[in-house]
Amino acid sequence: MTAHAHFGEMLALATALVWASAVILFKKSGETASPLGLNLFKNLLAFLLVLPTMAVMGVEPLRAAPPGDYALLVLSGVLGIGIADTLFFKSLNLLGAARSAVVDCLYSPVIILLSMLWLGERITAVQAAGVALIVSAVLALGGEKGAARITRRQLSAGIALGALSMAAMGVGIVMIKPLLERSPILWAVEVRFAGAAVFLLLALACHPGRRAVLGSLLHSRGWKFMLPGSFLGAYVAILLWVGGMKYATASVASALNQTSNLFIFLFAALFLKERITRPKLAGIVLGVLGVLCVMLAGPRDG
Repeated sequence: MTAHAHFGEMLALATALVWASAVILFKKSGETASPLGLNLFKNLLAFLLVLPTMAVMGVEPLRAAPPGDYALLVLSGVLGIGIADTLFFKSLNLLGAARSAVVDCLYSPVIILLSMLWLGERITAVQAAGVALIVSAVLALGGEKGAARITRRQLSAGIALGALSMAAMGVGIVMIKPLLERSPILWAVEVRFAGAAVFLLLALACHPGRRAVLGSLLHSRGWKFMLPGSFLGAYVAILLWVGGMKYATASVASALNQTSNLFIFLFAALFLKERITRPKLAGIVLGVLGVLCVMLAGPRDG
C-alpha cells in the first residue's frame, strides 16, 4: 500500500507536467543546439544518471537475459529514441511548441494501430472515433493560414517530421511491449538509452557537419536550457513514468501521461509567448479528446 490512494495517478500527472516543462526548455535549446547534438547530449546525460539510480534500486545493469532481448532493446532505442527524438527536435524547431503538442497526439493512434498489426489487439468503436479526432486535429493544424513566423513549407515539413517521429517512437515501443512485461523497466530503459547513444555517436561521426553539430552544444546561452531540459525530460520524467505505471493502472497512467500535450500547449503561450490561433486551439481540443478516447476506451487492467 502507498501513503496516498491516488499516488500512481499523481506520479503520472507529474510525468506530464515535467515532460511539458522539458519540451519548453528543448524549444529554447533548439535556438542554439542542433537536433542531433541536443539528442546526443540528452541521451548521454540520461544514461549516466540512470546507472547509479539502478544501483540504488538494486537493479542489475547487465542482467542475465537472452542476447535477443538485448538486441531488441538496442534496436528499440535506435528507432524510438535515436531517430524519433532527433526528428522530434527538428519538428519542434520548425513548428513551435504549441503546434508540436497537436502533432504529438498522433502517438496514441500509432501505438493502437501497430498493436493491432503486430500484437493482434483489437480496437473499439470509441478508440476508432478517438483516432479520427486526432487525425482531424492534425488536419486542422495543417490548414492553418497566415501562421506567424512560419512558411507553408516549414509547416508541412514540421508536421511530416513530427508524424515520422511519432511513428518511429511507436514502433520502438510496440516492438518491445511483450519484453517489457517480463523485464525490469529501468534495465530496459538503460539498454535503450545505450543503444540510442551509440547510434547517435556513429551518426555524428559520419555527419559531414559534425564540427558544427558539436559547436552548437558549446553556446553558453543554450546550456541554461539544455541541461535542465535534458535532466527533466530524459531522467526525472522517466522515473516518474515508471512510478506511475507501477502504482496506477496502465490505462489511467497512460491517459494522464498524454495530458502533457495540453500542458505543452498552455506553457507555449505562457512562457514562449506563442500566439494561440483558432486552428491551434481546435487542434489541441480535438487532439486531447481523441487521446482520451483512445486511452480510456481500451481494455482495463486487472
